[in-house]
Amino acid sequence: MRPHPVALHDTPATPWRNGGGVARDLLAWPSNADWRLRISVAEIESDGPFSAYPGVQRRFAVLLGGGVALTIDGVEHLCRPGSEALQFSGAASVDCRRLDGPSRALNLLLRDLAGKMEAVVDGQSWTPALRQCGVYAMAEGRCVAGTEVIDMPAESLLWFTAPPATLGFHAARVSHGPVIGWWLAADIPGSEA
Repeated sequence: MRPHPVALHDTPATPWRNGGGVARDLLAWPSNADWRLRISVAEIESDGPFSAYPGVQRRFAVLLGGGVALTIDGVEHLCRPGSEALQFSGAASVDCRRLDGPSRALNLLLRDLAGKMEAVVDGQSWTPALRQCGVYAMAEGRCVAGTEVIDMPAESLLWFTAPPATLGFHAARVSHGPVIGWWLAADIPGSEA
């Protein structure tokens, strides 16, 4: 079955458990209530601690805004648009400080699953090494999946349960930002390798 993009603006916002912002869940597998894979976009509106997710591996990348400083178990990491995705344990003590106003961030949360989060390079092929994968497009463009071409609006997720051997993403316009999107992958049991 051909996947369809899930647009951020069509996804309801849920307040964070700690009150520091809102998140929009683009994908939760196998269910919203009992997920092992979760992809969300967070609006970081104030400084404060992140909620703990014991048993979960997190990947985090700033999409828009001035960025944040995350102090993870006492070590500070500066995260700005264009920075590499940060990987850390959901059980870690994480304090977030905004660097210059609100920011928007992409989160990949994995419970007992292997996963990846890598920046998209415009027009460059990407080989998914795990069983399911997708792309979060920050810019409007086209995802090339084998012989298929799928149009994507800006700020949308496209997820493949049976990915082709290679994927690519082409932005419709020249991007002024350092990153036009993020490749995401998870090794979900029972999926095609």
